[in-house]
Amino acid sequence: MADHLLRLARCVPAGLTWYALAASPLAGQVGYAPEKSPFRDIRKGHTITAVAGYFGGSGGRFAVGPHNGTVFGGRYDIRTGGTIQLGLGVSYGTFERAIVDSFVSLTEPRFSSVGQSVTLADLTVQFNLTGGKSWHRLAPFVGASVGIAFAGETQSDTTRYGFGNEFYLAPAAGFRFFLNDRIHLKSEIRAIFWKLDYPAIDRTDFSEWLLSPWIQVGLGYSFSP
Repeated sequence: MADHLLRLARCVPAGLTWYALAASPLAGQVGYAPEKSPFRDIRKGHTITAVAGYFGGSGGRFAVGPHNGTVFGGRYDIRTGGTIQLGLGVSYGTFERAIVDSFVSLTEPRFSSVGQSVTLADLTVQFNLTGGKSWHRLAPFVGASVGIAFAGETQSDTTRYGFGNEFYLAPAAGFRFFLNDRIHLKSEIRAIFWKLDYPAIDRTDFSEWLLSPWIQVGLGYSFSP
């Protein structure tokens, strides 16, 4: 019995050594070497982004809402975790809108187009789909914003309609492409929901919810506090 135990004790170190040598090449094939991995860490901290884009839409039933214009602005983001970041954005755009010149009849108004300036300010929650890393320098995301639009003055029309200040909701999706760990390019599409409140007709209030696309591109820079 003692001889059997002695032989077993001698075999165990040899077996462990053989197992370690056999497992080493297998372990080297699992995953990626750090320098060859398609994943890269996204820098935590703060990001500022300059954005430009195009705002579409129809302007509603009578085209009196702001639509079809270029938008420029900036955004500040902070990310402390892997998946979620918060952003604050302000943009300014020059849009088109129709005004009512006169009515041939109640069903045949005459319109003309004028310029409408709008400032948009919003708070955004963004979910990074690849967490705290980029994949082949790409980092796709989805998000949602809540904001308020402030309209500038325009020529008055016979309906006395004014866009005023309107709250809006904006689900979004897009991606970032990282040139290095600090600088990235950004592409995003938003769906803007806001409501137009028309002047009362025959003492009846009339409003309309609109959906307008807003396409943005940007250049961002990340820095630590």
